[in-house]
Amino acid sequence: MKTIAADVVVIGAGIAGASAGAALAESHKVVVLEREAFPGMHSTGRSAALFSEIYGSGPIRALSRASRDFLYSPPEGFAAAPIVHPRGALHIASPAQMAKLDAFCALADVAPSIRRLTAAEARAQCSVLRPDYVAGAALETGSADVDVDVLHQGWLRQLKARGGEVIVNAEVVRLSRSKAGWRVETPDLQIDAATVVNAAGAWADAIAGLAGVAPVGLQPNRRTALIVAAPEGSNSDEWPMVIDVDEQFYFRPDAGALLLSPGDETPTDPCDAQPDEWDVATAIDRVQTATTLQVHRVRRSWAGLRSFVADRSPVVGYAPDAPGFFWLAGQGGYGIQTAPAMGELACALVRGEPTPENLLRFGVEARDLRPDRFTESRATVQAD
Repeated sequence: MKTIAADVVVIGAGIAGASAGAALAESHKVVVLEREAFPGMHSTGRSAALFSEIYGSGPIRALSRASRDFLYSPPEGFAAAPIVHPRGALHIASPAQMAKLDAFCALADVAPSIRRLTAAEARAQCSVLRPDYVAGAALETGSADVDVDVLHQGWLRQLKARGGEVIVNAEVVRLSRSKAGWRVETPDLQIDAATVVNAAGAWADAIAGLAGVAPVGLQPNRRTALIVAAPEGSNSDEWPMVIDVDEQFYFRPDAGALLLSPGDETPTDPCDAQPDEWDVATAIDRVQTATTLQVHRVRRSWAGLRSFVADRSPVVGYAPDAPGFFWLAGQGGYGIQTAPAMGELACALVRGEPTPENLLRFGVEARDLRPDRFTESRATVQAD
């Protein structure tokens, strides 16, 4: 078996592994291992990919705010096409959901980014909304569609240009301590490195298990999406993304058609997720209840995995029980929009540096993402 040496081995070539690997390759010899035949096969390649500064937990929103400048103005030569395309995000509420909408709009870091709309104003944004369903809404005008492939490929090119390497069809089968720090083994290769970055997505806890590292309680959840026809003669391409305030469904324009999702989060084992017929039917029913859309045929459906830990914020940092083992996991469905800031933060922490000032000013705090935050929380409860 061939043995090579590296400074850092990144496990997983999705958006998290690619962004962190590219940043680290500027100062380290980096090898990125991908178990599939090409990078981004799972969560990265199946994302609805909306950039929104008001979506997700507090730490997610901070990471998103810190990622905006990169997504809108990437470094020269990073991307051959624009990464983002402006599209509003319309958060709608039924009469029974108005209290939830009010509480959401009152959040300190949400209020400056939205404009409250009446029911009539919401229907002016998206003509198919039912007047007897929508009681009010909030419009985020600074949101955007993200071209995931342009973003992902930009980091993969940058990684290679800086001397990094991506190896596909390279499932990690063993992780053990070595003189260098860690030995990472695939069926055909073993790599000795000082640092292992665990960016394995839904498989991150399984990778930790191979290394004898305590898991962080990562739970993969299936999310379903489908493509249907847009109403004939409509201006659907100009509609915002429409999101139920309880995230029970959403829909958005997609290349002349519409993408629908029931916002499902069905717990599952790490896998190549496939759509469930019940979830497809649920998406159609919920959207038809809120709108005048009539879905007669599903053109295509798919599913991806959103993986969360207990507080639904990412896990970024060195494992407290294993020197040189670095967590970069738990991005949930927000890995695309947070990737620029997440990759920069991970790079700094791997190097032993403090959180970069340009992230701190947006409210990104490494302590909010530390892998040992759950252990500390349990210890506090036990002490009380």
